[in-house]
Amino acid sequence: MSSGMKKALGALVVITLVAIMVGSFIKNKVEEANEPNVDTPVYEVAADNPQSVGQGQVAPDFTLNTLDGESITLSELQGKKVVLNFWASWCGPCKEEMPYFQEYYEKYAAEDNVEIIAVNLTHMDKIEEVQEFVDIHSLTFPILMMEEKNLQTTYKVFTIPSTFMINTKGEIEKQILGPLDLEALRDYVTNMS
Repeated sequence: MSSGMKKALGALVVITLVAIMVGSFIKNKVEEANEPNVDTPVYEVAADNPQSVGQGQVAPDFTLNTLDGESITLSELQGKKVVLNFWASWCGPCKEEMPYFQEYYEKYAAEDNVEIIAVNLTHMDKIEEVQEFVDIHSLTFPILMMEEKNLQTTYKVFTIPSTFMINTKGEIEKQILGPLDLEALRDYVTNMS
């Protein structure tokens, strides 16, 4: 083998190794991006915050269709505590909290007189991916499809997940940004009127 061929073969080996290392690095970064972030902070929005929808005020009413094609009107749930959650299938912190929402729904929703309604930002998501997300997490509470941005604007949802705790009178008691775990969810609901 000539020295020129040896150099070319050596360069090819180096290029191949670099390509493998870069590919591995990219794969790891993609996997990290898809993993839930357990360190995502949770914030309560203060009543005087510009992002506040109006704590102590009646929650803005809406009617949306569920993933199953039924319609739900928020005001028709008055008399129950409502956990209103805005989310998307591609949102890492949403993936983190949804198993807790399902666990709460199965264990405590009936006892606590609570309805969980999860509003998907469908105008930024794909129906097939929403259905896949629901199937993967075995979600049984209502999944509403927001196909236009107007409700997102009404509720000032600039960050997801965003969760609103609505009391039995239909008033917003708390507005929370970030993922909730089972304990936090139960605490917020228990402290609602």
